[in-house]
Amino acid sequence: MTRVRRLVQFIDAFTEACGRCLAWLAAAMALLTAAVVLLRYGLGLGSIAAQEAVTYLHATLFMLGAAYALKNGAHVRVDIFYQRVSPRTRAWIDSLGSIVFLLPLCALIGLGSLSFVAQAWSVHESSADAGGIPAVFLLKTLLPLMAANLALQGIAELLRNALILAGEETA
Repeated sequence: MTRVRRLVQFIDAFTEACGRCLAWLAAAMALLTAAVVLLRYGLGLGSIAAQEAVTYLHATLFMLGAAYALKNGAHVRVDIFYQRVSPRTRAWIDSLGSIVFLLPLCALIGLGSLSFVAQAWSVHESSADAGGIPAVFLLKTLLPLMAANLALQGIAELLRNALILAGEETA
């Protein structure tokens, strides 16, 4: 089980590093939003690209930050019952949730988005608005990346729960 524990630690470290880097996007998004508002209402200048950049930053933060949220328990859970059960029962609940819901959803999103993303890449899809960001294909690429990243962290959570159920780790 030492290999399993090391694998879980490696995936956790990767997710943690990604999450910490992504956190800076929130600050960038806030600054850019303030600049857009200042330029628009203070100086009467507008920028479609700057407005779209806020959307791109938000999408990147949300989509790629999902694995970080899962790792840190920041996702939605019905805590009324969950907090009252033993760590072993929590491990069972989390394992079943990962197997029945999380990993199949990641597969569905990941595989289902591939043709969508490939089509966007094949034409180098760009913004429909004049002056917009000519990289919609990059934005759409976040879909399979999110699915892969979330599935990877889901596997780490599943393995961590397996260690708890085997009595080799505490919750």
